[in-house]
Amino acid sequence: MLHAHPRIALPPETRFLLAAYTDRKKFGDLNDAANRRALGEFIVATDQFDDLGLDRQATVEAVVAAPPTLGSALGIVFKNYADRFGKPRWGDKRPLYLRHLPAILRLFPDAQIINIMRDGRDCVASLKETPWSGNEFDKLIGYWTQSADASLLAARRYSKDVYHQVRYEDLVADPEPHLRAICDFLDEDFDPAMTNPSKLASVAVPEYKTWHKLTHQEVTTERVQSWRSRLSEDEVRQCEAAFGDRLTYFGYEPVTPVPRSARMRIGARLIRHRLHPARAAARQIVSQIRPAENKTPEPPIAARLTSRQTAV
Repeated sequence: MLHAHPRIALPPETRFLLAAYTDRKKFGDLNDAANRRALGEFIVATDQFDDLGLDRQATVEAVVAAPPTLGSALGIVFKNYADRFGKPRWGDKRPLYLRHLPAILRLFPDAQIINIMRDGRDCVASLKETPWSGNEFDKLIGYWTQSADASLLAARRYSKDVYHQVRYEDLVADPEPHLRAICDFLDEDFDPAMTNPSKLASVAVPEYKTWHKLTHQEVTTERVQSWRSRLSEDEVRQCEAAFGDRLTYFGYEPVTPVPRSARMRIGARLIRHRLHPARAAARQIVSQIRPAENKTPEPPIAARLTSRQTAV
């Protein structure tokens, strides 16, 4: 839907951003062009890079020519993807980003985050059918549980011009008002093409990703509450027992009553989230008071590709 906007390019899912951030020390000082070249070679060698339709060597050279920060090196790849379509704005999408938003905002200080919340039981049912999920049902449940907690935290940590959340079920049932709200959040004009994203699905969603096959069709509510036929009764019980009252909090009705212990757990979690800003401020004060011992300052990470980024 976002890629259908005339000013926004969202690529097929990539896997190099968090990997590069986690291993950033391995690439050394990016003021050294040889290190930037090594980073570029790492990016183009990752799985799914070819889905972007970018020339590998040209991408490496673009990384070398980019400003010497990790965010710039990563961002230039997405910028070049947007340039393929003549669009000025670019982004990336991956469910795992929700649990790493501080890292994302270190890399891109002017980033805007859009989170699509979905019924956890439907998420688990969909994950079961992917070729990479494996057979660990508890792990699939954990994906949504952790993401739900990350959503709770993000909604309290970030301002309304940084973080926007929409429910999947609402979006597919009546796309236009929710897409208009997203455009308002992004300070962009709504474009009707966004309500008909299947025309661009062959670009934004490679056909080998058969688990996303519905994106090649008209927007549909077919998968809303599809967990009722895709999960067994025992699997539903396992999901709801692990989710606690997270489902209810996000507006989804559980089949079985939520135990009191589960309600207490999420209540305590919400209190911790409310206290987080004060704790973070206290930690910062303590770190400023304590002398730095044997600590080498980390080089700048933030991207320097937009006027807002260079102004931060």
